[in-house]
Amino acid sequence: MKGKTVQSSTAVRYEELSKTAGKENDKQSITLLATDDAYNFNEYLTLRDRKTHQPQILVNNGAVISERLAEMLNVSVGDTFTVNDENGAQRTIKVAGISEMYIGHFIFMNAQCYEHVFGDQYSTNAYMVRLKDHSNANTERQGAKFMKLAAVRGVVQNTTQKNMVSTIVGSLNQIMEVLILVAVLLAVVILYDLTNLNVSERIRELSTIKVLGFHTSETTMYIYRETILLSLLGILAGYGFGEWLHRYIITEVPPDEVMFDPAISWIALAAPAIVVAVVLAVLGWIVYRQLETVDMLEALKSVE
Repeated sequence: MKGKTVQSSTAVRYEELSKTAGKENDKQSITLLATDDAYNFNEYLTLRDRKTHQPQILVNNGAVISERLAEMLNVSVGDTFTVNDENGAQRTIKVAGISEMYIGHFIFMNAQCYEHVFGDQYSTNAYMVRLKDHSNANTERQGAKFMKLAAVRGVVQNTTQKNMVSTIVGSLNQIMEVLILVAVLLAVVILYDLTNLNVSERIRELSTIKVLGFHTSETTMYIYRETILLSLLGILAGYGFGEWLHRYIITEVPPDEVMFDPAISWIALAAPAIVVAVVLAVLGWIVYRQLETVDMLEALKSVE
């Protein structure tokens, strides 16, 4: 712990707990970290509320749990739940706070809370370590060095879990990119076909309007106003369905020990509207050019 590669370390109590829960109602692994130095604990793990970013304080009468664990157990602040310790005994824990975490199930508590829950005197059996070099390669290299020490029983790294989540997110992003591209092409095809069909079916009516003295821009809006209205209604319907689909994906796709951020950024809301607006503008210009060059006399002489 005094080596040049270690920036700092702190002694903690580390235990592996379990709970039968989740989508398949199988055994979930839960990591317990207890400390008698709650003041400096945030230097190693940031405990905060995801929405307000308010720090979660370790108190004597309850524990702070990860958000994914709280969601899986359907508990909130003030509720209690049970877990099984390493010996199989059930322990009841009160929720004092829920922390923003995306990988793994965690329970955090101070020494006094640990003694109350487990009925045993608090003692440390592990270290939380911060390395000067945070790269994955160095983390794996230093972890291998620690494992060679006779006093080390095991090393827990977050790099493996982070790589797993990155793989899941990367694959999901590729699927989303394909779906977005297909959606844009579908919007172009549908809007173009509807507009072109509308113009073709009402060419005599449009020619009559032009003969009566309406400008091309007025004639274009006469027929294109319907397309704009339908597009606006489609955008609103898409927001509603998209919000439901987004929530379904981030809930069902990740495994039980992984959570995706459910927050939707303003870019995700603005981008579809901008894309549809651009498509409408381009198609509106095409319709304008068609109506500007239409042969009104031929259109009026055509037999219905």
